[in-house]
Amino acid sequence: MFSLSEENYLKAIFHLEKKYSGGVSTNALAEEMETKASSVTDMVKKLSDKKLVKYRKYQGVTLSEQGRETAIEVIRKHRLWEVFLVEKLNFSWDEVHDIAEQLEHIKSEKLTEELDNFLGHPKRDPHGDPIPDAAGNFRISNKILLADLKEGDVGICVGVKDSSTEFLRYLDKNDIALGKSIRVINREEYDQSLLIEINERDFRISKSVSHNLYVKPLEA
Repeated sequence: MFSLSEENYLKAIFHLEKKYSGGVSTNALAEEMETKASSVTDMVKKLSDKKLVKYRKYQGVTLSEQGRETAIEVIRKHRLWEVFLVEKLNFSWDEVHDIAEQLEHIKSEKLTEELDNFLGHPKRDPHGDPIPDAAGNFRISNKILLADLKEGDVGICVGVKDSSTEFLRYLDKNDIALGKSIRVINREEYDQSLLIEINERDFRISKSVSHNLYVKPLEA
């Protein structure tokens, strides 16, 4: 059994490993956890003593096999709870993250599996992120950034890179949601903003927005 703080660190390292393949630095982890580097060092030592991470000075932190399994288990619970909150309790997708942060630490394995069964074994959470199965496997996706579509291409919105409340509310305001078809009409050379079409409505989005939306390209 691991503490809430330990699980949060493992989850953070899991996500940061995608960005820092050679190992996650204590400074990067401190920034992610919004804490001091000295606090990170203390926690990393605890996790290392429990064989959950491997730490080498100047090379950073990586998850051990057990650490990775624990992180994925927490992520699975988090994303299942997000689906439950949106689909069954009618929360909006910008409200669920903080609540799921609390629910993800419930230790009951039976509860997690019954929740998965109850929801019909969803593959993605409300933000489009894949939900690992009971064995810890993630579904492979061919998603790309909206910014990578060419003029005239069409993609189905399948996820967000930025899941902040502000960004999700911006998307809601502009009727951009999972499953929506987005066509790129024009790319402005000056600032790389995109003129897009959704629901027969044309409007322009910034470079920042197009780099924070994932789409699944439709074949021509």
